[in-house]
This record gives sequence, structure tokens and C-alpha cells, in this order.
Amino acid sequence: MFIKKPSDIPSSEITPKGLYLNRRRFIAGVGALAGAGFAAGRLGQILSPSSTVMAGTKLDYGKSSYSTTDKETPFNDVTHYNNYYEFSTDKYEPAELSKNFNPRPWTVKVDGLVNKPRTFDIDTLLKMHPEERIYRMRCVEGWSMVIPWIGFPLSALLSQVEPNSKAKFVEFTSLYDPKRFPGQHRAVLDWPYVEGLRMDEAMHPLTILAVGLYGETLPNQDGAPIRLVVPWKYGFKGIKAIVNIMLVEKQPVSAWTKAAPSEYGFYSNVNPNVDHPRWSQAKERRIGEFLKRPTLMYNGYGDQVASMYNGMDLKKNF
Repeated sequence: MFIKKPSDIPSSEITPKGLYLNRRRFIAGVGALAGAGFAAGRLGQILSPSSTVMAGTKLDYGKSSYSTTDKETPFNDVTHYNNYYEFSTDKYEPAELSKNFNPRPWTVKVDGLVNKPRTFDIDTLLKMHPEERIYRMRCVEGWSMVIPWIGFPLSALLSQVEPNSKAKFVEFTSLYDPKRFPGQHRAVLDWPYVEGLRMDEAMHPLTILAVGLYGETLPNQDGAPIRLVVPWKYGFKGIKAIVNIMLVEKQPVSAWTKAAPSEYGFYSNVNPNVDHPRWSQAKERRIGEFLKRPTLMYNGYGDQVASMYNGMDLKKNF
């Protein structure tokens, strides 16, 4: 299979153009604003009514002490500006292209180096004591959001299958179904999407499996019915539509690392001191804001996670 590397993808598909313009409306009347930084306008004000998200099922959840006090990104922005290559490389299109995606029935198989392999039904996972985690989320392309996820610690799931002493990493695999994921007809990545974490990262209390946001089940374009959320890492680590979680001894090869190893490392910790080869990571622009802000080491979660990387060369292990 030919793997299309990020350098082969048009810049219009990988840079956050949504911060500046909507191609269909820009020509009609907002072109004059581009030079002034149209990023300050909310995406929801320039999106067509046809891409409105249907409300999900309400979830019963508790509050979490891990939540940030940062201002939350509006729901319409979170659900209409999405990196979801299984549907499209265009950030506006997943909301529309995913509207007929049915995440039921759904199971997640958890196996590998465990004593009690098990397959979980999504309805069982939805009842695993979910709580609201308001997390800062940082994209490698320089934009960020603050999202009120609903989920449960990944460690709660892994403890049920009893990892054995040989398990050093956790490998996640998403659904592969080109009939349901039109983006999988394109060789942008070597499908299915694969991601991985070191065992201590997977067991960290900040790491969750999200089943909802804003109090409802996940919209399709945000990874329904279940996705990974690791708030101190760049967003592409947050694999969506998970169908398999395997505990392994050797470090998994992540989808983006396989496609472009010099640009997307396995660890992918948010680090303002390590630039992407094609752009700086020193600053970020939060969706809905005009000015950029300094990027925080570990996305602001250093007090909780920095100790896991003591002694590591963070430029080599990027």
C-alpha cells in the first residue's frame, strides 16, 4: 500500500484554516477580515445549518477533581472542527460525512498479555462510572480547545483484564470499515489507525476512555462511541472508534509515526521546546480566540506527569 506522508498532503488539509476562514462564506463577505485575524470569530457562526449535530443520549456522570478551570470551547466548535481522517482530511467535513455512521452495536476487545482477556459491549462501558473531565487539548498544528469530556480512567478497564508482568505497552486499534469510513479509501495512512502508550502512561489517572462530551454520548465526528484522551499529549494520540486494546511487550508503531517517523514521535508529549519540522510549537491559538498564547510544557499537566519522563532526552523521545 502506498502511504501518503504528511509532506504529500496539501497544506490546506493539514493547517488550521478554520481559524481564519470558511471557504464557502469567505468570498461572500468576510474576506476583508482575514488580514485582521478572523480566528476570533466562532466557527459555529459560519457553518451551514445542514451540519448541525443531533443531540446525543444524556449520560449519568459525576464531577472530577482533575478538571481545569479554563473556559470551555463552545460545543458547536468542538463538534464542527475535527481531525478525523477516517472521514476526511478536511476539518469541516467530518460532521456532515459522519451523520449516518451508526456506532451500535459495538464491542471493544481487550486482550494480549493479560490473565483475563475480555470483550466489552459499549453499553457496559457507558456504565463504568463516567465522570466529567474538563481537559485542555492541544493539536500539533498549533490550535487547541478545552473540552468537557465524559469518560472513565483507562486503568479501570485494564485492571479488569489483569495485565501480566510482560505487558510494557498498550496498543489501540480503531475500526477498519471503508464502507462506513470514506476516508479509508485514501492512502493517507496505513489503515486501520493504530496508537500506543507506555504502560505507566496508560495507567495514569489523567488518561481516560471518553464516551461523551458536554454531558451526552460522543457525536460521531468526535470519535463515537469510544475514544482515547491523553491530555498532556498532542491530539493525534487520541485514537477514535476503538475496537481493540492489546497489551504488548514491544512498543507499538503508531499510525502517524509509521507514516512520518521524523515528524510524529511515539511519545508526542506537548513540548514547546521541540518544534515540528514544519512549524513552531512554542505558541498555540485556542479556537474562538484572536491572540496566541505560549504553549505549556506537557500542556500544563507537568505537575502530574513530568516524573514519568525523568532522565529521558525529550528531543530524542519526542
